[in-house]
Amino acid sequence: MILKDIENIINKYFTQSADVEDLDILNNWLVEETNQKIFKSYVKIHFAINLAMIDPNLDKIKKELIREIRSDKKIKNKIRFLSILKYAAIAIIFLGLGFLMNNEFSATAKTDDIIIPRQDIITLELGNGEKQILSEDGTTDIIDEDGNVVVGKRGSQLIYNGVNKNSKVEFNTLTIPKGKRFGIVLSDGTKVHLNAESSITYPTVFQKDIPRKVILKGEAYFDVSHVEDRQFIVNVQDLDVKVYGTKFNVSDYAEDEKAKVVLVEGSVSLSNLREEKGKNEEVFLEPGYMAIFNKQDKNIINQKVNTGLYTSWMDGDLVFRNASFNEIVQKLERNYNVVIINNNEQLANEKFNATIETKHETIEQVFKFFNKVYKIEFEIIENKIVIN
Repeated sequence: MILKDIENIINKYFTQSADVEDLDILNNWLVEETNQKIFKSYVKIHFAINLAMIDPNLDKIKKELIREIRSDKKIKNKIRFLSILKYAAIAIIFLGLGFLMNNEFSATAKTDDIIIPRQDIITLELGNGEKQILSEDGTTDIIDEDGNVVVGKRGSQLIYNGVNKNSKVEFNTLTIPKGKRFGIVLSDGTKVHLNAESSITYPTVFQKDIPRKVILKGEAYFDVSHVEDRQFIVNVQDLDVKVYGTKFNVSDYAEDEKAKVVLVEGSVSLSNLREEKGKNEEVFLEPGYMAIFNKQDKNIINQKVNTGLYTSWMDGDLVFRNASFNEIVQKLERNYNVVIINNNEQLANEKFNATIETKHETIEQVFKFFNKVYKIEFEIIENKIVIN
Protein backbone atom coordinates (compact mmCIF):
# COMPACT_ATOMS: atom_id res chain seq x y z
CA MET A 1 0.00 0.00 0.00
CA ILE A 2 1.28 3.46 -0.86
CA LEU A 3 2.34 5.70 2.02
CA LYS A 4 0.07 8.65 2.70
CA ASP A 5 2.93 11.16 2.56
CA ILE A 6 4.06 9.90 -0.84
CA GLU A 7 0.47 9.98 -2.09
CA ASN A 8 0.22 13.63 -1.05
CA ILE A 9 3.45 14.47 -2.89
CA ILE A 10 2.22 12.72 -6.04
CA ASN A 11 -0.96 14.76 -5.88
CA LYS A 12 1.14 17.91 -5.48
CA TYR A 13 3.14 16.93 -8.54
CA PHE A 14 -0.02 16.52 -10.62
CA THR A 15 -1.39 19.85 -9.42
CA GLN A 16 1.99 21.54 -10.11
CA SER A 17 2.36 22.56 -6.45
CA ALA A 18 5.30 20.30 -5.52
CA ASP A 19 8.39 22.13 -4.28
CA VAL A 20 12.05 21.07 -4.55
CA GLU A 21 11.95 19.07 -1.31
CA ASP A 22 8.85 17.20 -2.49
CA LEU A 23 10.52 16.34 -5.79
CA ASP A 24 13.63 15.09 -3.99
CA ILE A 25 11.50 12.74 -1.88
CA LEU A 26 9.59 11.57 -4.96
CA ASN A 27 12.83 10.95 -6.82
CA ASN A 28 14.23 8.76 -4.03
CA TRP A 29 10.97 6.86 -3.77
CA LEU A 30 10.95 6.17 -7.54
CA VAL A 31 14.28 4.35 -7.35
CA GLU A 32 12.38 1.15 -6.53
CA GLU A 33 10.82 -0.57 -9.57
CA THR A 34 7.69 -1.46 -7.57
CA ASN A 35 7.13 2.20 -6.76
CA GLN A 36 7.54 3.11 -10.44
CA LYS A 37 4.64 0.79 -11.26
CA ILE A 38 2.51 2.46 -8.58
CA PHE A 39 3.39 5.88 -9.97
CA LYS A 40 2.40 4.76 -13.48
CA SER A 41 -1.03 3.73 -12.24
CA TYR A 42 -1.51 7.21 -10.74
CA VAL A 43 -0.48 8.80 -14.02
CA LYS A 44 -2.98 6.75 -15.98
CA ILE A 45 -5.79 7.53 -13.55
CA HIS A 46 -5.08 11.24 -13.70
CA PHE A 47 -4.89 11.10 -17.46
CA ALA A 48 -8.35 9.52 -17.63
CA ILE A 49 -9.78 12.09 -15.20
CA ASN A 50 -8.38 15.03 -17.13
CA LEU A 51 -9.54 13.63 -20.44
CA ALA A 52 -13.02 13.11 -19.00
CA MET A 53 -13.14 16.75 -17.92
CA ILE A 54 -12.27 17.83 -21.45
CA ASP A 55 -14.49 15.35 -23.28
CA PRO A 56 -17.15 13.28 -21.43
CA ASN A 57 -17.25 10.73 -24.27
CA LEU A 58 -16.49 7.47 -22.40
CA ASP A 59 -15.63 5.51 -25.53
CA LYS A 60 -13.03 8.09 -26.45
CA ILE A 61 -11.59 8.03 -22.92
CA LYS A 62 -11.28 4.26 -23.02
CA LYS A 63 -9.68 4.31 -26.46
CA GLU A 64 -7.13 6.99 -25.56
CA LEU A 65 -6.26 5.40 -22.22
CA ILE A 66 -5.68 1.99 -23.83
CA ARG A 67 -3.50 3.62 -26.46
CA GLU A 68 -1.36 5.27 -23.78
CA ILE A 69 -1.05 2.09 -21.73
CA ARG A 70 0.11 0.16 -24.80
CA SER A 71 2.54 2.91 -25.67
CA ASP A 72 3.82 2.88 -22.09
CA LYS A 73 4.74 -0.81 -22.36
CA LYS A 74 7.13 0.00 -25.19
CA ILE A 75 8.85 2.80 -23.32
CA LYS A 76 11.27 2.10 -20.50
CA ASN A 77 11.70 5.69 -19.40
CA LYS A 78 10.23 8.98 -20.52
CA ILE A 79 11.97 12.32 -20.34
CA ARG A 80 14.23 12.74 -17.35
CA PHE A 81 16.21 15.85 -16.55
CA LEU A 82 18.68 16.34 -13.73
CA SER A 83 20.11 19.81 -13.23
CA ILE A 84 23.50 19.69 -11.55
CA LEU A 85 23.38 23.35 -10.62
CA LYS A 86 19.76 23.41 -9.52
CA TYR A 87 18.00 20.27 -8.32
CA ALA A 88 20.59 17.53 -8.50
CA ALA A 89 18.29 14.85 -7.06
CA ILE A 90 15.17 15.48 -9.15
CA ALA A 91 14.17 12.70 -11.56
CA ILE A 92 10.65 12.71 -12.95
CA ILE A 93 9.82 9.37 -14.53
CA PHE A 94 7.12 8.62 -17.13
CA LEU A 95 6.79 12.31 -17.81
CA GLY A 96 5.29 11.76 -21.23
CA LEU A 97 2.12 10.30 -19.73
CA GLY A 98 2.01 13.13 -17.23
CA PHE A 99 2.11 15.70 -19.98
CA LEU A 100 -1.00 14.21 -21.53
CA MET A 101 -2.89 15.72 -18.62
CA ASN A 102 -1.70 19.24 -19.38
CA ASN A 103 -4.22 20.28 -22.03
CA GLU A 104 -2.70 18.36 -24.97
CA PHE A 105 -6.21 17.15 -25.75
CA SER A 106 -7.94 20.43 -25.01
CA ALA A 107 -10.30 21.48 -27.77
CA THR A 108 -9.46 25.09 -26.99
CA ALA A 109 -5.71 24.72 -27.64
CA LYS A 110 -4.35 27.50 -29.83
CA THR A 111 -2.34 26.71 -32.94
CA ASP A 112 0.12 29.41 -31.82
CA ASP A 113 1.13 27.07 -28.96
CA ILE A 114 2.13 24.27 -31.33
CA ILE A 115 5.44 23.96 -33.11
CA ILE A 116 5.28 22.58 -36.64
CA PRO A 117 8.72 21.16 -37.49
CA ARG A 118 10.08 21.97 -40.92
CA GLN A 119 10.20 19.11 -43.41
CA ASP A 120 13.49 19.32 -45.28
CA ILE A 121 14.52 16.81 -47.91
CA ILE A 122 17.08 14.00 -48.07
CA THR A 123 19.26 14.31 -51.17
CA LEU A 124 21.65 12.08 -53.08
CA GLU A 125 24.18 13.85 -55.29
CA LEU A 126 25.48 11.61 -58.07
CA GLY A 127 28.93 11.71 -59.64
CA ASN A 128 27.75 13.92 -62.48
CA GLY A 129 26.39 16.54 -60.07
CA GLU A 130 22.75 15.54 -60.51
CA LYS A 131 20.74 15.60 -57.31
CA GLN A 132 18.01 13.10 -56.46
CA ILE A 133 15.39 13.69 -53.76
CA LEU A 134 14.87 10.63 -51.56
CA SER A 135 11.73 9.68 -49.66
CA GLU A 136 11.81 7.77 -46.38
CA ASP A 137 9.62 4.93 -47.57
CA GLY A 138 8.96 2.87 -50.67
CA THR A 139 11.26 0.88 -52.94
CA THR A 140 12.92 2.20 -56.08
CA ASP A 141 16.06 2.05 -58.21
CA ILE A 142 18.00 5.20 -58.98
CA ILE A 143 19.10 5.40 -62.62
CA ASP A 144 21.95 7.43 -64.07
CA GLU A 145 21.85 9.35 -67.37
CA ASP A 146 23.02 6.24 -69.27
CA GLY A 147 20.14 4.16 -67.94
CA ASN A 148 22.24 2.15 -65.52
CA VAL A 149 21.05 1.32 -62.00
CA VAL A 150 23.19 3.39 -59.64
CA VAL A 151 21.74 2.22 -56.37
CA GLY A 152 18.60 0.64 -54.94
CA LYS A 153 16.53 2.39 -52.27
CA ARG A 154 14.65 0.23 -49.81
CA GLY A 155 12.66 2.34 -47.36
CA SER A 156 15.02 4.61 -45.44
CA GLN A 157 18.16 2.92 -46.74
CA LEU A 158 20.29 3.04 -49.89
CA ILE A 159 21.88 -0.25 -50.96
CA TYR A 160 25.02 -0.35 -53.12
CA ASN A 161 26.21 -3.89 -52.49
CA GLY A 162 24.31 -5.15 -55.56
CA VAL A 163 26.10 -2.71 -57.84
CA ASN A 164 28.23 -4.19 -60.62
CA LYS A 165 31.79 -4.25 -59.26
CA ASN A 166 33.09 -3.47 -62.76
CA SER A 167 31.06 -0.27 -62.94
CA LYS A 168 32.77 3.08 -63.34
CA VAL A 169 33.84 4.48 -59.98
CA GLU A 170 32.00 7.67 -59.07
CA PHE A 171 31.65 9.53 -55.80
CA ASN A 172 28.17 10.10 -54.41
CA THR A 173 27.15 12.30 -51.49
CA LEU A 174 24.17 11.46 -49.30
CA THR A 175 22.92 14.44 -47.25
CA ILE A 176 20.50 14.14 -44.33
CA PRO A 177 18.74 17.32 -43.10
CA LYS A 178 17.71 18.22 -39.58
CA GLY A 179 14.90 16.13 -38.15
CA LYS A 180 15.68 12.96 -40.16
CA ARG A 181 17.92 9.87 -40.11
CA PHE A 182 18.85 7.58 -42.98
CA GLY A 183 20.94 4.49 -43.72
CA ILE A 184 23.21 3.23 -46.47
CA VAL A 185 24.85 -0.09 -47.38
CA LEU A 186 28.09 0.52 -49.26
CA SER A 187 29.36 -1.67 -52.09
CA ASP A 188 31.50 -3.76 -49.71
CA GLY A 189 28.53 -4.47 -47.42
CA THR A 190 29.49 -1.86 -44.80
CA LYS A 191 26.39 -0.43 -43.11
CA VAL A 192 26.22 3.24 -42.17
CA HIS A 193 23.46 4.92 -40.14
CA LEU A 194 23.47 8.70 -40.57
CA ASN A 195 22.16 11.06 -37.90
CA ALA A 196 20.33 14.33 -38.54
CA GLU A 197 22.23 17.16 -40.30
CA SER A 198 24.94 14.81 -41.58
CA SER A 199 26.42 13.85 -44.93
CA ILE A 200 28.72 11.17 -46.28
CA THR A 201 30.75 11.12 -49.51
CA TYR A 202 31.79 7.68 -50.80
CA PRO A 203 32.67 5.78 -54.00
CA THR A 204 29.93 3.77 -55.66
CA VAL A 205 32.43 0.90 -55.91
CA PHE A 206 35.55 0.45 -53.79
CA GLN A 207 38.64 -0.12 -55.95
CA LYS A 208 40.95 -3.06 -55.34
CA ASP A 209 44.33 -2.72 -53.66
CA ILE A 210 43.64 0.71 -52.15
CA PRO A 211 42.04 1.60 -48.79
CA ARG A 212 38.29 2.02 -48.67
CA LYS A 213 37.72 5.67 -47.75
CA VAL A 214 34.65 7.81 -47.03
CA ILE A 215 34.24 11.40 -45.86
CA LEU A 216 31.80 12.19 -43.05
CA LYS A 217 30.31 15.46 -41.85
CA GLY A 218 28.15 15.20 -38.75
CA GLU A 219 27.44 11.89 -37.03
CA ALA A 220 27.17 8.29 -38.17
CA TYR A 221 27.33 4.74 -36.82
CA PHE A 222 29.47 2.33 -38.88
CA ASP A 223 29.24 -1.46 -39.07
CA VAL A 224 32.26 -2.12 -41.28
CA SER A 225 32.59 -5.32 -43.29
CA HIS A 226 35.91 -7.05 -42.86
CA VAL A 227 37.90 -7.34 -46.08
CA GLU A 228 41.32 -8.97 -45.79
CA ASP A 229 44.14 -6.43 -46.21
CA ARG A 230 41.65 -3.69 -47.13
CA GLN A 231 41.65 -0.93 -44.57
CA PHE A 232 38.52 1.20 -44.14
CA ILE A 233 39.05 4.91 -43.39
CA VAL A 234 36.52 7.49 -42.20
CA ASN A 235 37.75 11.05 -42.67
CA VAL A 236 36.29 13.84 -40.50
CA GLN A 237 38.00 17.18 -41.09
CA ASP A 238 41.51 16.88 -39.54
CA LEU A 239 41.04 13.30 -38.38
CA ASP A 240 41.27 9.87 -40.01
CA VAL A 241 39.61 6.90 -38.28
CA LYS A 242 41.13 3.65 -39.60
CA VAL A 243 39.54 0.22 -39.24
CA TYR A 244 39.50 -3.26 -40.77
CA GLY A 245 36.16 -4.57 -39.51
CA THR A 246 34.32 -3.15 -36.54
CA LYS A 247 31.36 -1.21 -35.13
CA PHE A 248 31.83 2.36 -33.98
CA ASN A 249 30.19 5.78 -33.80
CA VAL A 250 31.75 9.01 -35.11
CA SER A 251 30.45 12.46 -34.19
CA ASP A 252 32.00 15.63 -35.61
CA TYR A 253 29.64 18.51 -36.37
CA ALA A 254 31.13 21.78 -37.58
CA GLU A 255 30.12 23.66 -34.42
CA ASP A 256 31.56 21.01 -32.06
CA GLU A 257 34.78 21.82 -30.24
CA LYS A 258 35.65 18.12 -30.12
CA ALA A 259 35.28 15.13 -32.42
CA LYS A 260 34.29 11.89 -30.69
CA VAL A 261 34.80 8.28 -31.74
CA VAL A 262 33.12 5.55 -29.67
CA LEU A 263 34.17 1.94 -30.29
CA VAL A 264 31.52 -0.74 -29.76
CA GLU A 265 33.54 -3.72 -30.98
CA GLY A 266 36.66 -4.44 -32.99
CA SER A 267 39.61 -2.08 -33.24
CA VAL A 268 40.15 1.40 -34.66
CA SER A 269 42.94 3.95 -34.68
CA LEU A 270 42.87 7.73 -34.96
CA SER A 271 45.41 9.86 -36.81
CA ASN A 272 45.71 13.65 -36.62
CA LEU A 273 46.21 14.80 -40.22
CA ARG A 274 47.55 18.19 -39.12
CA GLU A 275 50.53 16.86 -37.21
CA GLU A 276 53.98 17.58 -38.57
CA LYS A 277 55.33 15.07 -41.04
CA GLY A 278 56.92 12.17 -39.21
CA LYS A 279 54.94 12.81 -36.02
CA ASN A 280 51.63 11.45 -37.29
CA GLU A 281 51.16 8.69 -34.71
CA GLU A 282 48.12 6.43 -34.55
CA VAL A 283 46.13 6.33 -31.31
CA PHE A 284 44.41 2.95 -30.90
CA LEU A 285 41.05 2.52 -29.23
CA GLU A 286 39.69 -0.49 -27.34
CA PRO A 287 36.02 -1.57 -27.28
CA GLY A 288 34.02 0.32 -24.66
CA TYR A 289 36.22 3.40 -24.96
CA MET A 290 35.70 6.83 -26.51
CA ALA A 291 38.45 8.87 -28.16
CA ILE A 292 38.06 12.64 -27.95
CA PHE A 293 39.91 14.79 -30.47
CA ASN A 294 40.28 18.42 -29.35
CA LYS A 295 40.13 20.60 -32.46
CA GLN A 296 42.03 23.42 -30.78
CA ASP A 297 45.12 21.74 -29.34
CA LYS A 298 44.83 18.65 -31.63
CA ASN A 299 45.24 16.27 -28.70
CA ILE A 300 43.50 12.90 -28.51
CA ILE A 301 42.46 11.38 -25.19
CA ASN A 302 40.67 8.10 -24.35
CA GLN A 303 38.10 7.37 -21.70
CA LYS A 304 35.91 4.39 -20.83
CA VAL A 305 32.21 4.98 -21.53
CA ASN A 306 28.82 3.31 -21.75
CA THR A 307 28.70 2.97 -25.53
CA GLY A 308 24.91 2.72 -25.50
CA LEU A 309 24.67 6.38 -24.48
CA TYR A 310 26.41 7.38 -27.72
CA THR A 311 24.54 5.08 -30.10
CA SER A 312 21.03 5.55 -28.69
CA TRP A 313 20.30 8.24 -31.31
CA MET A 314 19.67 5.44 -33.82
CA ASP A 315 16.53 4.57 -31.82
CA GLY A 316 15.49 8.22 -31.65
CA ASP A 317 16.83 8.86 -28.13
CA LEU A 318 18.85 11.90 -27.13
CA VAL A 319 21.07 11.14 -24.13
CA PHE A 320 23.02 13.90 -22.38
CA ARG A 321 25.45 13.52 -19.51
CA ASN A 322 26.81 16.66 -17.86
CA ALA A 323 25.88 18.62 -21.00
CA SER A 324 25.44 22.38 -21.14
CA PHE A 325 22.03 23.80 -21.91
CA ASN A 326 23.50 25.24 -25.12
CA GLU A 327 24.55 21.76 -26.25
CA ILE A 328 21.09 20.41 -25.47
CA VAL A 329 19.47 23.21 -27.47
CA GLN A 330 21.72 22.48 -30.46
CA LYS A 331 20.73 18.83 -30.51
CA LEU A 332 17.06 19.59 -29.97
CA GLU A 333 17.15 21.94 -32.98
CA ARG A 334 18.95 19.32 -35.04
CA ASN A 335 16.71 16.39 -34.18
CA TYR A 336 13.34 18.18 -34.10
CA ASN A 337 14.22 20.56 -36.97
CA VAL A 338 12.97 23.60 -35.07
CA VAL A 339 14.39 27.00 -34.20
CA ILE A 340 15.15 27.69 -30.51
CA ILE A 341 16.26 31.14 -29.36
CA ASN A 342 17.80 31.29 -25.88
CA ASN A 343 17.76 34.79 -24.38
CA ASN A 344 18.75 33.50 -20.93
CA GLU A 345 22.55 33.88 -20.83
CA GLN A 346 22.80 32.52 -17.27
CA LEU A 347 21.06 29.32 -18.32
CA ALA A 348 23.31 28.72 -21.34
CA ASN A 349 26.20 27.08 -19.46
CA GLU A 350 24.24 25.20 -16.80
CA LYS A 351 24.87 21.46 -16.85
CA PHE A 352 22.16 18.84 -17.21
CA ASN A 353 21.71 15.10 -17.52
CA ALA A 354 18.87 14.22 -19.86
CA THR A 355 17.24 11.41 -21.78
CA ILE A 356 14.65 12.39 -24.39
CA GLU A 357 12.74 9.95 -26.56
CA THR A 358 12.10 12.01 -29.67
CA LYS A 359 9.73 9.38 -31.10
CA HIS A 360 7.34 9.85 -28.19
CA GLU A 361 7.93 13.40 -26.93
CA THR A 362 7.11 16.53 -28.86
CA ILE A 363 9.33 19.58 -28.56
CA GLU A 364 6.49 21.34 -26.73
CA GLN A 365 6.46 18.60 -24.09
CA VAL A 366 10.20 18.95 -23.58
CA PHE A 367 9.93 22.66 -22.88
CA LYS A 368 6.80 22.34 -20.78
CA PHE A 369 8.88 20.11 -18.55
CA PHE A 370 11.63 22.73 -18.36
CA ASN A 371 9.00 25.22 -17.34
CA LYS A 372 7.36 22.91 -14.81
CA VAL A 373 10.49 21.77 -12.99
CA TYR A 374 12.98 24.58 -13.49
CA LYS A 375 10.59 27.51 -13.99
CA ILE A 376 12.25 28.27 -17.33
CA GLU A 377 9.99 30.67 -19.15
CA PHE A 378 9.43 30.17 -22.86
CA GLU A 379 6.93 31.14 -25.50
CA ILE A 380 6.19 30.10 -29.06
CA ILE A 381 6.46 32.97 -31.51
CA GLU A 382 6.11 32.49 -35.27
CA ASN A 383 6.86 28.76 -35.00
CA LYS A 384 9.99 29.43 -32.90
CA ILE A 385 10.65 28.58 -29.26
CA VAL A 386 11.91 31.66 -27.41
CA ILE A 387 13.46 31.20 -23.93
CA ASN A 388 13.36 34.27 -21.69
